[in-house]
Amino acid sequence: MSSASTVRRQFFDLWEYYMSKKKIRVLIAKPGLDGHETGAKIIARALMEAGMEIIYTGARQTPEMIVRTAIEEDVDVLGLSILSGAHKELCSRIIKLFEDEGIINFPIIVGGIIPDVDVPACKKMGVLEVFGPGTTTSRVADYIKGLAAKTS
Repeated sequence: MSSASTVRRQFFDLWEYYMSKKKIRVLIAKPGLDGHETGAKIIARALMEAGMEIIYTGARQTPEMIVRTAIEEDVDVLGLSILSGAHKELCSRIIKLFEDEGIINFPIIVGGIIPDVDVPACKKMGVLEVFGPGTTTSRVADYIKGLAAKTS
């Protein structure tokens, strides 16, 4: 075996190792005018402690800002924290913006005050899961890890 092929093999072995150890990248975003950040900060911290890399946008982000950040940061999952009651409008706008960029079925999860009656509509439009009050942070982390396992 030539030294070039040995180096190539070593490179690919290291690349496979890196990819198997790559942290899940999650963007936590607060769309709209809702400024209540406590829940988003708690889930961001819990996901970091679960070994994920978190990008947090802060409050009062537009759907355009959120989608641009998700693309620029090359995140694996987008987590939206919505308490304002505008969840259907915000989620549909964000999903449409991803589609306009040619990105279909981007993994989006939502947490916050979402009435049970609205959950099916959110899922129908493309939200993968909705986490309401009382959801444990470990349940959210396990769900995201399950998503990552399916896509890797």
